[in-house]
Amino acid sequence: MVKRVLWGAVCAALVVSLCSCKKKQEEKVVEKVVEEVKPVTIKLGFSTNMEDPRGVASNLFKDEVEKNSRGKILVEIFPNGKLGSDADLISGVINDSVDMTVSSAGNFAVYATKLGISALPFLFSDFESAWRFMDSDIIAQVNKTLEEFNTVVLSHYDNGFRCVTTTNKPVNSVADMKGLNIRTPPSQIVMETMSTLGANPKPYDFPKLKQALKDGLFDSQENPIPVIYNNKLYDEQKYLAITNHSYDAMPLVIRKKLWDSFDAASQKILLDAAKKAQNLDRNLVKAQTESYVVKLKEAGMTITTPNLKEFAKATDGVMDAFATIYGADLIAKMRAATK
Repeated sequence: MVKRVLWGAVCAALVVSLCSCKKKQEEKVVEKVVEEVKPVTIKLGFSTNMEDPRGVASNLFKDEVEKNSRGKILVEIFPNGKLGSDADLISGVINDSVDMTVSSAGNFAVYATKLGISALPFLFSDFESAWRFMDSDIIAQVNKTLEEFNTVVLSHYDNGFRCVTTTNKPVNSVADMKGLNIRTPPSQIVMETMSTLGANPKPYDFPKLKQALKDGLFDSQENPIPVIYNNKLYDEQKYLAITNHSYDAMPLVIRKKLWDSFDAASQKILLDAAKKAQNLDRNLVKAQTESYVVKLKEAGMTITTPNLKEFAKATDGVMDAFATIYGADLIAKMRAATK
């Protein structure tokens, strides 16, 4: 009888021990599964607000990525320069402190010089020709030069054609540009274009621009029509001159170290979402460019339409100035592609 009791106790102890081991094994499996499905969060920052086309398009990018990755990749959006200025965001991607950003191509040219080529003055007469160029093999090769700076281009948003606004006088001719204290992005091409037209360019962080205009730090600035309207720059600027002096392509980029950490399926999800976001952004910018001139008039701006042939002729030398930087071969390809 005693032996039976002892044997029963031993068996019970073995069962408890086995159950305990099995439970621990199951807990480890659960922990491993949880670890494997833990989502990756991508931080995407830019300098304008969510009403701007890049904000609307980036929201679509977020939705597409999260839906198609089934929540394995999340996108957190930081508008209004919350992660820094355009220059800060680009250097942040390069230095691994920012995951993604979207900014004017000319701003990336501070690092990879050839990225600024699409901003050369008066290259394009319409959106369609600009988009064809940005989707060409020429730009695909140019984009590769960013990879040595830990940056991969996923697609090209559109910021529109840059125009000049002023505080105290309208711009009707090149002569009216002389002496303007004008804010520009940190794009060497845009700054050289403004200098060639007789203005005094100075780069300044976009999120601080409206206050700077209000304080009289600048009497002029230049930006595409959707940016001027969506960010209410008309509150501080009385005149808009439709100069269309520079096309503003905007690469949507991701830091390369993060990009390389994704498998092929995840990379495809990101690329597909970036392409959809690009197309939405482009269509929005084109539509807003065409319709917002009326809204800017209603907001109190005086609109002028200078002779663009005069402006184009005055800036002929800008391309020559950058020809040695870009190289004769790239310039020749660009000229052939933009005829």
